[in-house]
Amino acid sequence: MTFDILTLFPGMFTSPFAESILGKALDKGLIGLRAHNLRRWAEGRHQVTDDAPYGGGDGMIMKVEPVARALRDLRNAAPDSPVVLLTPQGKPFRQADAATLATKPGLIFVCGRYEGYDERIRTFVDVEYSLGDFVLTGGELAAMVMIDAIARLVPGVLGCEGSAAGDSFSDGLLEYPQYTRPAEFEGMRVPEVLLSGNHGEIARWRRLRQLERTVRRRPDLLEDAPLSAEERRLVNDMLLNPADETSG
Repeated sequence: MTFDILTLFPGMFTSPFAESILGKALDKGLIGLRAHNLRRWAEGRHQVTDDAPYGGGDGMIMKVEPVARALRDLRNAAPDSPVVLLTPQGKPFRQADAATLATKPGLIFVCGRYEGYDERIRTFVDVEYSLGDFVLTGGELAAMVMIDAIARLVPGVLGCEGSAAGDSFSDGLLEYPQYTRPAEFEGMRVPEVLLSGNHGEIARWRRLRQLERTVRRRPDLLEDAPLSAEERRLVNDMLLNPADETSG
């Protein structure tokens, strides 16, 4: 899978993707990453990519011409790669989106700067995403986050194929509590069921903790979560009888 990024600051993408899991994935050729400087498609000696907004107002607006030229060239080189626009006005990016996008042969990201986009730029993109109800100085950090979330779902990137399956949001719920050695630390013990070796009981404990943690921390996720009738009953009981979250 190849990620093409259209940006005014291609150097921002060098260090974050040279380390750890994604650095290894790049070295192995499991993913590719190309950061393209938008100024390559700007005209004039100064390669201007922004201008003042019609009608007045603060700040500068990203011009349509260089973005349109760049996207046409990038689409010609990667015709099966959807174009993603990073904007606070986009739909919220979710784990399900990451899973869907990870099946694509590639993606083209448009990273905005300045006060916003010329509205006509939107006619050249396939989907708009936001990371949340806040504003960044540009789309580069948002693109990095999305690429990380997507790339780790590409087969072979994590090494252990089951690692992503138990992540928070992978099944619509938050992840269950995790523990490792030592079994006791400053009076805090690992739940006995996790030491029992009984895999059936461990699976039931983990599922119950998932439900409990999601009820306490993110009840908004429960509406669309794929729950059995019994799990729905348990969730309703938890909602009606709130109690402190337990890890035991």
